[in-house]
Amino acid sequence: MGFGIGNSSSAMTDFLRQSGGYAVIDGGLATELERHGADLNDPLWSAKCLISSPHLIKTVHLDYLEAGADIIITASYQATIQGFESKGMSRDEGEALLKRSVEIACEARDTYYERCAEHHLSEGIKNDKILKKRPILVAASVGSYGAYLADGSEYDGNYGDAVTLSTLKEFHRRRVQVLAEAGPDLIAFETIPNKLEAQAFAELLEEDGINIPAWFAFNSKDGVNVVSGDSVIECASIAESCEKAIAVGINCTPPRFIRGLILSIQKVTTKPILIYPNSGETYDPDRKQWVVTIHWCIR
Repeated sequence: MGFGIGNSSSAMTDFLRQSGGYAVIDGGLATELERHGADLNDPLWSAKCLISSPHLIKTVHLDYLEAGADIIITASYQATIQGFESKGMSRDEGEALLKRSVEIACEARDTYYERCAEHHLSEGIKNDKILKKRPILVAASVGSYGAYLADGSEYDGNYGDAVTLSTLKEFHRRRVQVLAEAGPDLIAFETIPNKLEAQAFAELLEEDGINIPAWFAFNSKDGVNVVSGDSVIECASIAESCEKAIAVGINCTPPRFIRGLILSIQKVTTKPILIYPNSGETYDPDRKQWVVTIHWCIR
């Protein structure tokens, strides 16, 4: 589809209007990759499949499109140049895999459109699959610095005093450039755990001449602040002040907190709000898995 910077705000408005006033974001990529047989027990997590089984990534993208998703997110959340280098790959090989994550999503969109053209269904449904040509966006995922560390710090935002604004910008800079140049419709900054990293993303968009817009998605564990303890209102304000941010919201957060967080974000932004919560489980960094959390209600 392609937004470009000059008309990104109006393009998002048009996209949402064409989608019926709201758009459906796809669901968990890793969960579905595992359902298709992928072994993601690796620091690269779902990005491991860019190396071992890219066909599964395309399959999952197609599954979500056929389930009605209007936006699909690339398999680059935990894909970093530094992470690939730790696996013995060269910088060029790492950049090629980042680019490939966008290409796979775009190929899935093209294949989906071909299937829609083959069926010509007036109702757009066949065998419980939605085959209806419609505007579809590809969002290139950029996970937080904590996702690269693979130690659970994306869920508490505690990077330590040694990690500065400059540290984060230099860590993400080339990755964001490569993804933006690969041809997605937008960048999805996801699971942002603190205000510092949000500021780093906002400055990168302005400094590096990124020619596509982005969304900012924060995570929270108390419904008031992001996971680091920074105010969600202050974090959302950073996105609101960033010209290239076209949406702001919440991801990877228990559903019970979503309504309150939306109301808080609405106080400081006029941009579209996006939400894609988790299932309500809690991430255990030692076991490297999501575990069921029981919430007691005493009457």
